[in-house]
Amino acid sequence: MRNRRAAAWLILPLAWQLAGASSEPFRLALPGYHYQFPRDHFNHPAFQTEWWYYTGNLHTAEGRRFGFELTFFRQGVDRSAAAREVWDVRDVWLAHLALSDVEGGRFFYTERLNRSGAGIAGADEHQARVWNGNWQARWKLDPGAPGAMASQELQAIADRFSFQLSLTTAKPPVIHGENGVSQKAEGPGRASHYISFTRLLTRGFVSLDGRQFQVEGESWMDHEFFTHQLAADQAGWDWFSLQLSDGSEIMLFELRRKDGAIDPYSAGTYVDPQGRATHLAARDFSLTPGKIWTSPKTGGRYPIEWKIRVAPLRLDAALRTPLADQELAGKTSSAVSYWEGAIDVAASRNGRPISGSGYLEMTGYAGPVPMSQ
Repeated sequence: MRNRRAAAWLILPLAWQLAGASSEPFRLALPGYHYQFPRDHFNHPAFQTEWWYYTGNLHTAEGRRFGFELTFFRQGVDRSAAAREVWDVRDVWLAHLALSDVEGGRFFYTERLNRSGAGIAGADEHQARVWNGNWQARWKLDPGAPGAMASQELQAIADRFSFQLSLTTAKPPVIHGENGVSQKAEGPGRASHYISFTRLLTRGFVSLDGRQFQVEGESWMDHEFFTHQLAADQAGWDWFSLQLSDGSEIMLFELRRKDGAIDPYSAGTYVDPQGRATHLAARDFSLTPGKIWTSPKTGGRYPIEWKIRVAPLRLDAALRTPLADQELAGKTSSAVSYWEGAIDVAASRNGRPISGSGYLEMTGYAGPVPMSQ
């Protein structure tokens, strides 16, 4: 999902309040989609929902650690040709920004909602960027490289913190799922087209409360576009991105049903050190929650420690977070709260120890998540 991506769903109800009935139907995510880069790194207005999702673990030379999240989210409102004026609401653009100050034990986040209007927010291949106000991801494309690999510049400014980061791709983009779709539920179109850059070498600056820190580390980028995805009997999901010290990466998502069962459409992807991707079905892995953290803001009870087993890889991993409170608590009555934050990984593969870091996202623990319109 991310399956997810969750940040998107956090204020999705507000977008729906603004949305009218489109006279032209949106396109479904169906098997056989022909990916083309760099086109598919940018906007897909024929699909109703789309997001570009950046997370990463950064550190200073002295070892001070930060986690970050920057998400751009588009919700289609009307595909009809009648909406031609610059201020017509064809799409709603949402964005989330978060910073985890691990050493300081603090978590900061904010959000914004815009229409595209006169260039206020958007995603454009010709400009090679995705933006919402003064938050942006600017791409420097290499059309001759596999998957149009790119370096990217992230910029985001909030009241108490900001960052300016340069991201260099270490591997070609990965297409998740099978036959070009990441299926999330039973039925045609209950899926997404899902692309990731699983290892982005990152350098730049983080500013917090007037202090500037030079940082480096690794980031992960997800891009999904779809129209219908989850089902009414699904209560939430847990999503994991792991960047391991042996040069491999793993993405896993587990869909939880309202009756407590795990949905068989849960899935994942293993990316080997050379960048080759292998699809993981629900039967290939298990996720076991451990220690619970209770949010003082929402009362949500989140598992902040997990054990993972991926049988085909002979991999066992223990996950924990260095900062329990990384919950993005909804700031409006229409918002959904979720947890998304930095994690550490201690694992073994074929009996050999490996370490790593990553990001964990958990939804549906602090109230229902809207699954369909």
